[in-house]
Amino acid sequence: MGMTGFFTHSDCRRHEMGEGHPECPQRLDAIEDRLLITGVGDALDRREAPFAPLADIELAHGRMYVASLRGTSERLREEIAAGGPTHAQIDPDTSMNVTTWDAALRATGAALAATDAVLAGELENAFCSVRPPGHHACRDQAMGFCFFNSVAVAAKYALERHGLQRVAIVDFDVHHGNGTEDIVAGDERILMVGFFQHPFYPYGIRSEATNLVNLPVSAYTKGAQIRELIESVWIPRLEAHRPQMIFISAGFDAHRDDDLGQLGLVEQDYTWITSRIKDVARRHASRRIVSCLEGGYNLAALGRSVEAHLRVLADL
Repeated sequence: MGMTGFFTHSDCRRHEMGEGHPECPQRLDAIEDRLLITGVGDALDRREAPFAPLADIELAHGRMYVASLRGTSERLREEIAAGGPTHAQIDPDTSMNVTTWDAALRATGAALAATDAVLAGELENAFCSVRPPGHHACRDQAMGFCFFNSVAVAAKYALERHGLQRVAIVDFDVHHGNGTEDIVAGDERILMVGFFQHPFYPYGIRSEATNLVNLPVSAYTKGAQIRELIESVWIPRLEAHRPQMIFISAGFDAHRDDDLGQLGLVEQDYTWITSRIKDVARRHASRRIVSCLEGGYNLAALGRSVEAHLRVLADL
């Protein structure tokens, strides 16, 4: 039986965007607490996330964009030293503090290290318990709590640095992974499948590129309907693509207890979705899966949902 890796780093806790912000450090604590209480954590191979090399981040992001984020971080450090503001505002709901740059490098570094370990056969699959999340980060723009698109970077990295021919990205966050779409649209080596609440953030155009499978669903959709859509739309496309590795944008904010969305999923739905992804990985991808935390803002529901996801990944 292959091991499931669990990648995280304390730097990911130090990024914060102000009092009362839903994308808070306590999200990672809620996951850790749940894994401790249930004993699931004992079954995982815990690893520390390294910093992602900038050259690898630039597989998915523009060099000028990466440089500008770094510049913002350095300017903020100087302003704080001079008694200035503690945060640099990127968009209405996204800001950097003095440790955001390091946290974002660790979050993407986790995805890359997980990709390396899974492709080396050290791990069967892996979960990255990291923040900031990534799937709203476009090639040249931070938004929606996201700075670097860890899953998109890792998918490009598997293709460019490890020489895979085909990979898939599965996004089950309540919000559309517009950033991932911006980066991978038209790259036929990458099949991206997702469902998301619509109309809802981010209220943007969605590409018609043939490598994207978008399933917009209305508010208050329950797990049974989502499962039917996955079975009838995602699975045939994934089977046809035959991915050699699967990346998951694992947002748990479609949970019925999560106030940032209005979908009706529960833990058993995450168990089922993860099982279906794992079936595809078993058939086509030598079981290789790297999953990265995206959304999920009700702390109790987040902890339980990640536990459900990890139980399937780790065969518990």
